[in-house]
Amino acid sequence: MSDAPLIVFAGTAEFAVPALQQLSQGPQRLIGVYTQPDRPAGRGRRLRPSPVKIAAQGCNLPVYQPTSLRSAAARAELAELAPELIVVAAYGLILPPEVLAIPALGCLNIHASLLPRWRGAAPIQRAIIAGDDRTGVTIMRMDAGLDTGAILAQRDCAIHPHDTAGVVHDRLAELGAELITATLPRWLAGEIEPRAQNSTEATYATKLNKEEAAIDWHRPATEIARRIRAFNPWPVAYTQHHERVLRVWLARALTSKSPIAAAGSIVEIGDAGIDVVTGEGLLRIEELQIPGRQRQRAKAFLNGYPLTPPDRLG
Repeated sequence: MSDAPLIVFAGTAEFAVPALQQLSQGPQRLIGVYTQPDRPAGRGRRLRPSPVKIAAQGCNLPVYQPTSLRSAAARAELAELAPELIVVAAYGLILPPEVLAIPALGCLNIHASLLPRWRGAAPIQRAIIAGDDRTGVTIMRMDAGLDTGAILAQRDCAIHPHDTAGVVHDRLAELGAELITATLPRWLAGEIEPRAQNSTEATYATKLNKEEAAIDWHRPATEIARRIRAFNPWPVAYTQHHERVLRVWLARALTSKSPIAAAGSIVEIGDAGIDVVTGEGLLRIEELQIPGRQRQRAKAFLNGYPLTPPDRLG
């Protein structure tokens, strides 16, 4: 094995970009980047490259974009590169056992949670929804299971009371880049003994869908506020006012006692926001949007779209 092992990086989403950029500057030799195929995006549905592809091209690295790694041709192409290690972050495609077996030093994954908590597709959002006050990143050696591999390293950080999923995502992306660059030399030197996960402590972060972003005003205000933060920047929480959809970007639960009124009722408006009755307590909407227009702070929004008590949302 060479002193500077041959590494393939596999990633697609923005979360993976800081790690790719860090590794491209390190002593390891990146010989290729795998990312998902370009996808149609925007109103014109033009093909758009992934953030990782853009970053890889900026680093002058060869890019490979198979639709799947299950085909014999895709596996043969990867095997021909002869990577000694594969580093994976937010790739979005399954690595079958035949691919996991290719690199002698294994496949390492940068996962956005403190495994075994929040295995799966949406660990950041599920942590916020659950009210977790801490999260972090895990470097794990991949196996055939869903985020079940042995742990090489972990680093934690706080989830602050008003953090959105976007804010936590960016924090963890940088933390993951730092941790993989700190972990790789020790892993290559044989200084790390992987630690098996305790599966009895596992929780699962199921994939987000747009339907669950609909605000249920019968839930407690604290829970609604967490869900709004979790769905920012995607899919964005929403409610209805008559026939119009209102997207809610920022809100917070108030400590003041809720007046007696139906859930979803607007009870007060002002420069600070729009106060709405929930199943328990008041929620103050601070930033919102009508689809097709820019998101606005509540004061500016109300200038062009009047809401008045006792209007009802939902």
